[in-house]
Amino acid sequence: MRAINLKTEHLKNPLGIDSRPPYLSWNCLDGIKQTAYEIQAESEGRILWNSGKTAGSKMNVLFGAEVKSRQRILWKVRLWDEDDRIGEWSTPAFFEMGILDKEEFAAKWINPELECDPKIHKPASYLKKIFEAPKTDCARLYVTSHGLYEVWLNGERAGDFVLAPGSSTYDRSLAYQTYDVTELLREGENEVLVILGDGWYRSCSGVDGDRNLYGEDIGLYFQLEADGKPICVSDETWLASQHGPLRENDMQQGEVYDATIEEITDYHPVRTADFGTDNFVCSNSLAVREKERFPGKIIQTPNGDTVIDYGQNLAGYVEFSLTAHAGDKIVLIHGETLDENGNFTTENFQDRKRHKEGGTEQKVTYICREGENYYKSRFTIWGFRYAKVVTDIDLRGAEFTSIAVYSDMEQLGSFECSDQRVNQLVRNSVWSLKSNFCDVPTDCPTRERAAWTGDMGVFAGTGIFLADCYPVIRKWLGECRLNQYEDGKVANIAPKNNVPGFFSGMLAGSVGWGDACIIVPYTLYQRYGDRRILEENYEMMKKWYRFLEGRAKQKPLNPIKRLKKNPYRDYTIETGVDYGEWCEPDVESTMAMRTPQGKVATAYFSYSGRLLADIAQILGHEDEADHYRNTAEKAKEAFRFIATEDGKIKSDRQADYVRAISFDLLNEKEKSQAAAELNQLVIRNDYHLNTGFLSTPSLCPVLAEYGYLETAYRLLQQDTMPGWLYAVKKGATTIWENWDGINEKGEVKNSLNHYSYGAVCGWLFEGVCGIHLQDNHITIQPVPGKMLQYAKAVYKSPVGEIISGWKYEQDMVVYEIQIPPNTEAKLILPDKEEKMLTAGLNTIRKSVN
Repeated sequence: MRAINLKTEHLKNPLGIDSRPPYLSWNCLDGIKQTAYEIQAESEGRILWNSGKTAGSKMNVLFGAEVKSRQRILWKVRLWDEDDRIGEWSTPAFFEMGILDKEEFAAKWINPELECDPKIHKPASYLKKIFEAPKTDCARLYVTSHGLYEVWLNGERAGDFVLAPGSSTYDRSLAYQTYDVTELLREGENEVLVILGDGWYRSCSGVDGDRNLYGEDIGLYFQLEADGKPICVSDETWLASQHGPLRENDMQQGEVYDATIEEITDYHPVRTADFGTDNFVCSNSLAVREKERFPGKIIQTPNGDTVIDYGQNLAGYVEFSLTAHAGDKIVLIHGETLDENGNFTTENFQDRKRHKEGGTEQKVTYICREGENYYKSRFTIWGFRYAKVVTDIDLRGAEFTSIAVYSDMEQLGSFECSDQRVNQLVRNSVWSLKSNFCDVPTDCPTRERAAWTGDMGVFAGTGIFLADCYPVIRKWLGECRLNQYEDGKVANIAPKNNVPGFFSGMLAGSVGWGDACIIVPYTLYQRYGDRRILEENYEMMKKWYRFLEGRAKQKPLNPIKRLKKNPYRDYTIETGVDYGEWCEPDVESTMAMRTPQGKVATAYFSYSGRLLADIAQILGHEDEADHYRNTAEKAKEAFRFIATEDGKIKSDRQADYVRAISFDLLNEKEKSQAAAELNQLVIRNDYHLNTGFLSTPSLCPVLAEYGYLETAYRLLQQDTMPGWLYAVKKGATTIWENWDGINEKGEVKNSLNHYSYGAVCGWLFEGVCGIHLQDNHITIQPVPGKMLQYAKAVYKSPVGEIISGWKYEQDMVVYEIQIPPNTEAKLILPDKEEKMLTAGLNTIRKSVN
């Protein structure tokens, strides 16, 4: 009887955090019902905090003592069961604080480059320093950079965070990392080598290929301490060289590596710089690490090219080994797919006219040394499955491996059913999540690499089923706060990945996209119950909603619209520019889409207002909650006025029905009628969807909720375009940006690695298998359908592992549901029968009607 899975700030044993107070959580083991807990925390051999026996079943708490810089705290939990029996202490966990007082930063910023031409790709910089170290049992390195860094102490790598310090709005928030380097130091003389690359800071970025977004310099901030005292800091005594083997490095374009000059002899003094430390923050998130590896298979394409197929589309980089002569060259160009003729292509993710360097290269150029050669990418990341090889080297005996690189998220959810195509769809969704959660969640790892608000707004609920991505999303929300406009608009992309212009500012007011600043924190709060996610983002939400209120009060320029009587005009959004549904099948994705923007915008105005009212209520802001609730209700009436006739929707677009129902903009009778009409629209469309970006995730849930389960299942299993299984049928290993990313002729367009349409997997967990977790309360409400013989979902939730599955056995449906210790669940069966389930395995058999 004990607590397990102890976490601080949703992280396991984090090193170098600055949250005050930290958030502690745990799960229960041995099937007990927790009635009380006790937490004991110690630091430097003395008790720092003891919660005492605290009644309650909750499995999280805010740390109850003051913390200080560099403090390492061990903490443990013991529990009491329903018979008031005390359990044993858990295995201790720890967290360690970073540097909390800016005055304690003792190093200087140093710039290794004596000159810098911002127009050209430059070599990596190599910096070194010899220093003396005392004997120590506690050595910590605090380090960050402009660009990317790797640190080597006495020939050993410090940590395994790749692409550090990560992506952020560097001029306002620059994360530094904390490493335990005790085992790497030796008493007496030591040598440190740091390699600096361009990184997100000054590499080509996004579809525009803009460079130097945050500055033309690179820089290093390095503070190595023994027993809390600096022993080596970055200053003017360091030496640097630009004559190492990494001749060019760019996050998007790739690397040039010359193995014939790996011995560096040409070092020069560095320059100090006055960049300051005011923007320093602790990471408080997951490290980016190398993960799965896939061996490459060499193939010959019809046009005679040599191509490596790694079998899995992913985001990452490569390593290879081969034998060659000095000066031999090998070039690898990386792409996602083969074209309609079976030849290698990168054209699907290019916009060569727009890109400042003529296109996204994703290329490695490697110049060999004599004999054995080994290369692994260092300061770049791409989206790819294939690599075109250009070389005269004999590749017999060569080995090529692709390496997935993403934030070190634990996979939480798995799903399987009788349809292997659906199982592949889930795997594809997981891989698109992995490919795009590299410190912040991006849309694709190839052309845009942009952390879009809209994508996260539709995917967050699914994402936290699939992986433990809470820290990544939380960090990204911080970037949204930093990039919010003064008038309340929310930048569509945060952090920025191009030079902001007129249109980016205008489109920052897009509904659905900006509303993610309310939707995403609320989604995280409902699943995890950590109200700090609401507190952190509340001001951003209020500013955004004030902006929407301002838009609603603006009068339309169109005189016909102005003259049309509208009693709810002050709550109707009729002006501005929105992305709207975006990417609706058979509708051109432009600002003048067929779906009227006023309907979409006013619907979100009501929906977000209702969520914001709930959030204000949770945070104790009663007057503000009343205001938002009242505004949302009037916006609802405004929507009904412009979008319905006596509560009836008139549209041939499925999105209009889905949004009105899922946003609760109709009464129950009207919703039932709208759902029936939606069902008929889908049937008339031969069980194909025509919803757009914003409403697609809610299509199957709405149909299933209102009794059209067969239609929902047929949509799920649709394998012709547009349908989720079309890409699976075409051999996809990730989710595509467009339903026809590869058409029936084999022609390719746009990104083949976007997670957004994978949001349907949320319905597999919450709908098909019926797992609902809100405010630590579990509800299981599965919806078995005969188009599948069985389905099973496993979810490692914040309260423990939940399993829900069902299968048909002759004239019976057998439900097998496992509830974690210290919880119970309400089971709602399709016939509306309700049962309370206790912890452990529960088996229920029901006759098929």
